[in-house]
Amino acid sequence: MNKRPRIKLQLNQTDKVLEIIGWISVFGIWALPLINYFDLPEIIPIHFNGAGKADRFGNKTHIFVLPIISTLLFIGLTILNKRPHVFNYPGQITKENAVHQYTYATRMMRVLKLVIVLLFGLIVFKTIQNVNGHADGLGTWFLPFTIGVFIILTLYFLMMSMKDKLFLIRHERQL
Repeated sequence: MNKRPRIKLQLNQTDKVLEIIGWISVFGIWALPLINYFDLPEIIPIHFNGAGKADRFGNKTHIFVLPIISTLLFIGLTILNKRPHVFNYPGQITKENAVHQYTYATRMMRVLKLVIVLLFGLIVFKTIQNVNGHADGLGTWFLPFTIGVFIILTLYFLMMSMKDKLFLIRHERQL
């Protein structure tokens, strides 16, 4: 098996901002249900179908499921992000391209974990709005929007990774 370089990346300003916003979002997704818990009815929507309509209901304690899942995902991805050499990449990782590839991969991971927490937070927010009579489901836009966000982000970071790969190939040919 090919041994990839193990590099300790230095976070730049963008990475630091993404981490800070991510952690603030994690605390925010907990604040929503904690602040509203005692005002919630005993039965709340706990699942929404593809059209954004509530199709399963349960006890109000279920409002904490998404904060728990998103927190575990966020922490797990944060730990994984410290080991970019184990990620899958579209090309071979060498000493020459490792910093660029690892930087894009770890930034993509930071953006994706932030998006996950924000989307889960939006579901919690919309659930609270639903039980208070201020909304009817998540909306028909929610599922296509969510899928679109993940596809666009993945394609963007894949293109950035490939762009660096093409740059390095051209640079090597010139030498």
